[in-house]
Amino acid sequence: MKSYMYWAPRYVVALVMCVVSFTGLASPLTLERALSVAEHESPSLDAQTANLQAARSDVIPAGELPDPKLKLGLQNVPIEGDARWQLDQEAMTMQMVGVTQDVPNRAKRRARVEAAQASVALADVQQAIERLGVRQGTSEAWINTFAVEQKLSVFKQLFSENQLFSSLIKARIASGTGRTAESVLAKQEAALLDEQQDELLRDQAVARAELRRWVGDMATQPLNGDWPQWPADVDRYQENLYSHPALLAFDPMARKAQANVKQAVADKTPDWSWGVDYLRRGNNYGDMVNLSVSFDLPIFSGSRQTPKIAAERDRLAEIEAQREATLRVYTQELTSSLAEFQRLQRAFTRIDQTLLPLAEDKVRLAMADYRAGVGELASVVDARRQLVETRMRRIDVARDRSLSNAQLHFTFGENQP
Repeated sequence: MKSYMYWAPRYVVALVMCVVSFTGLASPLTLERALSVAEHESPSLDAQTANLQAARSDVIPAGELPDPKLKLGLQNVPIEGDARWQLDQEAMTMQMVGVTQDVPNRAKRRARVEAAQASVALADVQQAIERLGVRQGTSEAWINTFAVEQKLSVFKQLFSENQLFSSLIKARIASGTGRTAESVLAKQEAALLDEQQDELLRDQAVARAELRRWVGDMATQPLNGDWPQWPADVDRYQENLYSHPALLAFDPMARKAQANVKQAVADKTPDWSWGVDYLRRGNNYGDMVNLSVSFDLPIFSGSRQTPKIAAERDRLAEIEAQREATLRVYTQELTSSLAEFQRLQRAFTRIDQTLLPLAEDKVRLAMADYRAGVGELASVVDARRQLVETRMRRIDVARDRSLSNAQLHFTFGENQP
C-alpha cells in the first residue's frame, strides 16, 4: 500500500506531462508562436551566437604579449682534436638554456585590441541582422502557407455550390426546360475545380516545407489566425532607416579598418625583444649568463610599411563608400516598398468592396435568369468562373499585402539591434 502511494504521484505527474505535451503538439500554429519557435530553434542564430562569443573571446589575448620562447643549444663544441664532441674539455664549450620575449610596440598592441573590440560590435550587429532575417523568413512562410490554405477552404465551398448547380441543371432537364447537353457543364466545372485544387495541394506541400525550414516539426500543425498587419508608420520607417543593422554594421567595420591603419602605421615603430641565457661549461670552468636586447630596423619602409598603410586606408575608404551605396539602396527600397504596399491596400479594398460583391451579384442574376428561362447556362458558367477568379484574386492580394507589410516592418519597423 505504501509502495502504491509512493508511486501514484509520479504516475499522475507523468500523465499530466503527457497531456500537456500532447496539447502543445495539437495546438494551432499562430504567427506569434511560429516567430517564437523560429528564434529559439534557428541554427543560423545559434551560429551567430557562437560567432559573437568567439569574437568576445578574441578580445582577451589581443593586447597581450606573444608567448616567450625557450632556447636550448650548444655553443663552441669542438669537432677536431682529442676533445672533439666533448662538452667539458674546452673552456669555450657551453650548454645553453635561455628565454626570449618579443615585445611589440604599445601602439600596435592597442590597435589590435581596438580591432578585436570592433569585431565584437560587428558580430553583435550581424546577430541582429540574422534575427531579423529569421523573423521575416518565418513570417513570409507562414503567410504563404496561410494563403494556400485559405484558397483550399474556398474550394470546399465551391464544390458544395457546384453540387447545387448540378442539381439545378438536372431539375431543368427533367422538367423539359433545359437542354440535355447542359448536363455535362457542371461535371466539366467540377473537373476544372479538381485540377485547380491539385495545384493548390502541391503549393501547400511546398509552403509547408518552407515553413518547416523555420519551425521544424511544428510546421505540420494547423494554422490559426488572420492576415497579419503591422503599423505602416512612414515617419518611423524614415527614422529607422539610418539605424538599420545593415547600415550600423559599417560602423564597427570602419572602426576595425581604422585600427588596421593604426597597426600599419605602428609597424614603422620598431618592436623589440629581450633575452636571458644561462651557459653551463665543464666542471673546471665557471658558468656564464648572457643578457640581450634586440630591435627591429624598419629601414625599408618605402617598400614595406608605407604601401601597407596606403592599402589599409584604401580599405577604409571602400567601407565608407559601401555604406553610402547601401544607404541609397535602402532609401530607394523604402520608397518603392511603401508605394507597392499602398497600391496593394487600395487593390484589396477595391476587390473587397466592389469587385467581389459585383461578381456575386452577377452569379445571382445569371442564375435567376436561367431559372426563369430567359438566360443561357453559358452565362451562369461564365459568371461563376469570374467569381472563382475574383475570390482567388482577393486571397492573392491579401497575401501580397501582408508580405509587403512584413517586408516593411522587419526592414524598417523592427530593425533596432
